[in-house]
Amino acid sequence: MSTPSAEPVPLPAKRRLAQLAMLAFAVAIVMLAYANVGLALDNQIPAGMLTYGLGLGGLMLAAYLVLAKFAPWADPLILPLVTLINGLGLVMIYRLEQAGAFGASATTQLLWTAVGVVMFSVTLIVLRDHRALQRLTYTAGAAGLALLVSPLLPFLGQEVNGARIWIGIPGLGQLQPAEFAKLALIVFFAGYLVAKRDVLALAGRRLLFIDLPRARDLGPVLITWGLSLGVLILQKDLGSSLLIFGTFIAMLYIATQRTSWVLIGILLFVGGAVLAGLVFDHVAARFEVFLDPENPELYERELGGSYQLMQGLFSLAAGGILGTGLGQGHPKEIPLAISDFIFSATGEELGLTGLMALLMVYALLVERGLRTSIAAREPFSKLLAGGLSFILAWQVFIIVGGVTNLIPLTGLVTPFMSQGGSALLANWILIALLVRMSDTARKPPPQAIQDEGMTQVFQR
Repeated sequence: MSTPSAEPVPLPAKRRLAQLAMLAFAVAIVMLAYANVGLALDNQIPAGMLTYGLGLGGLMLAAYLVLAKFAPWADPLILPLVTLINGLGLVMIYRLEQAGAFGASATTQLLWTAVGVVMFSVTLIVLRDHRALQRLTYTAGAAGLALLVSPLLPFLGQEVNGARIWIGIPGLGQLQPAEFAKLALIVFFAGYLVAKRDVLALAGRRLLFIDLPRARDLGPVLITWGLSLGVLILQKDLGSSLLIFGTFIAMLYIATQRTSWVLIGILLFVGGAVLAGLVFDHVAARFEVFLDPENPELYERELGGSYQLMQGLFSLAAGGILGTGLGQGHPKEIPLAISDFIFSATGEELGLTGLMALLMVYALLVERGLRTSIAAREPFSKLLAGGLSFILAWQVFIIVGGVTNLIPLTGLVTPFMSQGGSALLANWILIALLVRMSDTARKPPPQAIQDEGMTQVFQR
């Protein structure tokens, strides 16, 4: 009797079906919210509901098919969670468009979402093994730095609302290169820390209950600190400055498990921010608004005042616990509600309950990324997944903390919700990287697949 040959194990069909069901459920929630806006405004279903529903559903189905083909073992929750957040962002932008908010366009945001899904798909198709990025460690670092400084070039950079963080591209309008720089820098941080983690983990003198690092090993932290201060001072971009330095410190802690690095990072950034506040007027203005937003003089200040922040706080207060209801608030009263303050506009209409639910969706997305980091089999993957997950959580904390006046307002946008192309495209690439690493981490070893295949053959 001939020995039966092993057949390939079928792809995890049950997991894919569950993922498809969750995707359909996420799209259904978005469409119900869209219909709710139309009913509240005009007592009828919006005319374009079918177009938006088919557009969003078709895009996510395409993303699902690419994921099922090229990353079948990936975490099934990641894509549905992103779909829900991105879809609710579309609903809020449509709501703002109907309210007459300047620059709001749900159609444009849907087009940017389509481009984001294309970037997601291309990343999964081209990057079959994310570990290849480790060979590009210093190339990624150079690319990240180039992207960060590009807005400072006189023939390329553009200043908007006092911050020089944009570049003009003919035919595409404005792009914010820092959104893509953060991805390149995380790849660099992960590759660098894998190579240097043993040195950086060495302890020097002990102070109280903390083992301080050796003085000679402070170089990378001081360089990153100087870079973040340069972004803060030259580009007037507190958000990107805090994002980059905080992510590096978090990844350094993941690599070395040294609490002392976190304490040193906090002291450096706080000290640098205070010093910049004393020397530079635009930094001092941010702290003035943070410390006393109800000051009438600050509220009426034309540029750099507290009017925008207070309008956002008024909206959150008006929403209360359950919100005014979709379509029944006054989001037009909030300046830049389509970008920086879309969280406040959402809070007015969905209330504290809706915001907590939204934050839980973000928390689940971050948790799946951190789970991928824990499950990864090699140090580079652990650091890269951990860094990408942290920067997503850190960005949500910074924007929510800013609009609620927990921390100084930074100007970052809410991931996947705010209108605009740069952040949306960069975040879809971020999700693709997490999906790729999740697929690698969750995929059984080749020997396990072969043994399972033999078992299936004999069972037949």
